[in-house]
Amino acid sequence: MNGLAARIHDALPQTQCTRCGYPDCAGYAQAVADGEAGINQCPPGGTEGIARLAQLTGREPLPLDPKFGTEGPRAMAVIDEAWCIGCTLCLDACPTDAILGINKRMHTVIDAHCTGCELCIPVCPVDCISLEVETPGRTGWHAWSQAQAEAALQRYKLHGEHRRTDKRQGEEAPSAAEPHAADTRKRSIVEAALARARAASQQRPPAAKP
Repeated sequence: MNGLAARIHDALPQTQCTRCGYPDCAGYAQAVADGEAGINQCPPGGTEGIARLAQLTGREPLPLDPKFGTEGPRAMAVIDEAWCIGCTLCLDACPTDAILGINKRMHTVIDAHCTGCELCIPVCPVDCISLEVETPGRTGWHAWSQAQAEAALQRYKLHGEHRRTDKRQGEEAPSAAEPHAADTRKRSIVEAALARARAASQQRPPAAKP
């Protein structure tokens, strides 16, 4: 990143939620610096975040663009451990490694590391992840601190390093007879887990009518 992009990056909340339309906060910062993105595309930063970017870029403050979301309290991901099938898809999706778990075992969220990015929600095949309001009455930067942003950025960097290491190890491993053996195995695991979840769902008594 150039100098302006780096300063913009430092002013972002580092939730790495991708709501701005870019893969991470660094990508959005560079796009703003290059004049390719507006300063009003970051819902977690909210009104104060827009004011920060306006000051850095010399642009006029604008209302948050609703197509990128709305400003609101910071949320926390919560896993219903009774229904978690241990597919590990949420582990890959979490940008700050805030989810702890292993294959075929229930997962849990480490509250202090969760940025409320919501990226784990769509990848869960059994919809066992929900969001709870963590900062009622406080939104944007009033619901987040600079220390939390810096910690989230460091965890995001570590997450990237882990993924690069895993990729290198995968490339160095002896090639399997089946080109997509790893993907096939993962699909099989998820399909088996889904089958178990469906069976458990059928055995669960129906909810009482109000």
